[in-house]
Amino acid sequence: MNQIVKRWAVLGLLAGGLTVCAAEEPVKELSKKVAGFATRATHEGNKLIYKDGGQTIVIQAWGRDSLRVRVTPEGGGQTSDWALDIPLEKPGKIEITPKDATLRNGKISVSIHDTPNRNGHIQFFRHAGDKLVPILGESDDDADANNPGAHTFKPVGDGLFSSELQFAPPAGECLYGMGENAVNVPNKVNLKGCTIDLFQRHMKAVVPFVVSSEGYGFLWNNPSLGKVEFGNNKTRWMSKGCKQLDYFITAGDSYADIMENYADATGHAPEFPYWASGFWQCKLRYKDQEQFLNVAREFKRRNLPLSVLVIDFFHWDVFGNWRLDPKCWPDPKAMVKEMDEMGYRIMISPWTLVNEKSENFAYMKEHGLFTGSIGGKKDTVNDFGPHLYQYDPTNPEAAKFLWSKWKANYVDLGIRTFWLDPCDEFHQIQDYDQVLFHIGSGKECHAWFPIAHQKNIYEGLLAAGEKEVVTICRNAWAGSQRYGACPAPHDINCTFEDLEIYMKVGLNVMMSGIPWWSCDTGFICPDSKSPHFQELITRWYQYGVFLPVFRTHSSRPNNEPWNLGGGPYHSDPIDYRAELFDVVVHEPPDIKVIDGPTLNLTRGHDARLAGADQKHPHFASRDRAVPFIPFPLSPLVQHPPKDADTQSPGERESDVDECHRNRHPQIGRSRGQSKPEREHHGEA
Repeated sequence: MNQIVKRWAVLGLLAGGLTVCAAEEPVKELSKKVAGFATRATHEGNKLIYKDGGQTIVIQAWGRDSLRVRVTPEGGGQTSDWALDIPLEKPGKIEITPKDATLRNGKISVSIHDTPNRNGHIQFFRHAGDKLVPILGESDDDADANNPGAHTFKPVGDGLFSSELQFAPPAGECLYGMGENAVNVPNKVNLKGCTIDLFQRHMKAVVPFVVSSEGYGFLWNNPSLGKVEFGNNKTRWMSKGCKQLDYFITAGDSYADIMENYADATGHAPEFPYWASGFWQCKLRYKDQEQFLNVAREFKRRNLPLSVLVIDFFHWDVFGNWRLDPKCWPDPKAMVKEMDEMGYRIMISPWTLVNEKSENFAYMKEHGLFTGSIGGKKDTVNDFGPHLYQYDPTNPEAAKFLWSKWKANYVDLGIRTFWLDPCDEFHQIQDYDQVLFHIGSGKECHAWFPIAHQKNIYEGLLAAGEKEVVTICRNAWAGSQRYGACPAPHDINCTFEDLEIYMKVGLNVMMSGIPWWSCDTGFICPDSKSPHFQELITRWYQYGVFLPVFRTHSSRPNNEPWNLGGGPYHSDPIDYRAELFDVVVHEPPDIKVIDGPTLNLTRGHDARLAGADQKHPHFASRDRAVPFIPFPLSPLVQHPPKDADTQSPGERESDVDECHRNRHPQIGRSRGQSKPEREHHGEA
């Protein structure tokens, strides 16, 4: 019996010993991690550096209340600073302890520490008074075996890596921005729950900056092809080919603070010029000089305010002959002179494509001024016929050559405003990763095309003496605003549904740090006479009044205001726009809107979103702003096409007119002209 007891005692002691050993093991591992952290985290100048697992993390204070983070794998590097080329590095408060490392810059701070599952976990905080508010942290997989971490890299050749960056988003946050994404985000303002493809295309201009209702803004400083998923449980940024992860995060007490910090980092827009504040008339297309001038003369005869009249594409004889075709535009100097005398600007739309028959093709081909492709199999773009090449805006020599032609054949004639359509890469979407630029492969540099082109034209205009630059652009990316770019989605459908969609798209563009935006007033619309159309186009015009650039563009053969029918409802908004901008430009500081989105057009870069504060009262907003979209001017009543014949246009116009006049009795009279004078000109 005693032997049995002794045996059990021995077993008990052994078991106890095993238990003690098991309990001590995590402590030893934790001690090793604590001891090892000090070797992984270092401090060099204003940089907090953390190295582990073949990756180097560098975090710097970058401008006001902001941080820049770069994660580089072994074999990686930095091709360019991309949108963050303005040197804003500054000293931050760095502290390194045996357990964590922190860097604070004003209202934002970051902490790096090891977790049981992985090393180098990153967490960002916003400092609100004495409170430290977590705003964004990396997402770690719960499994401790083979945990890939929150940032991963997989080699894909040519020194590039397929990479991912994962965050665990705050619960209940709303996300705004990301540029024009009607294709990926139909009819939404809050982007939460959406997946957005990171590539540029007609009607899709990704600006990878997103603003959170939790008080931070985040820039994915990476123009490569990829994708972002704004999931409820995880935010995942993905690149198909880059050399490092590079992002910027900023915090503020208001949306205005966040936008200002972002503009400091990526560039402020120039001051919005007064000449651009009026109505821009455009259609596809005015085919010759006489037709073009007759429209300008009719605006003058009717005393309708007009800022810009547009010469669209195919004003050339051959793609790549960047000049007006003399057969259709026989005396451009006289045309410009007459337009100047009437007080109207000309905007023209030269393209980036070059035909093999162009007078410029041989030189550009010989000197390597076109984009190329892997193996030379996709050198041409064929949307507008075979044998078309596109110039490479990332090649300084190509930029210099193209500008020399534009200056000689447009600017020197007095045409100083350009419509950059297209300013995005023109290959088929499935071939984007095959394209080669001077600066690198399309896989890595795809979205840099619009920035490079906008910069070339902007700097060329400044060098030519033009001090006030606004360019309508089919595309944009982070930083486009500093080059006077006004993105405008083209060729959109003329429906009430699309009007609603693009109102929301416009709001997200503004929250992407792009203060100037416009869109076609319903480009595609075969119907131009029914009451349904007249109601619809009235709403498009009313919306356009409150956009930064009020521009009409359409495939309708007669897209001038007096040809759209429906009485004075299209001239009235043009008049109101002129009156509105007198107030906006000359008296902006004291104007405010209590509720709703607003935009300061004369400060270069100040977006407001006061309405969102009701949901997040802790996130205060400023109140000095200029109205952006305080409309409709009259009740929105959708008249379906099937009812077009049930009511005469005259009856319907009278009903709308009464309500319209009651709300805005001063609208409808151009400066210096009374309503009876309008009627004498045939416009009741």
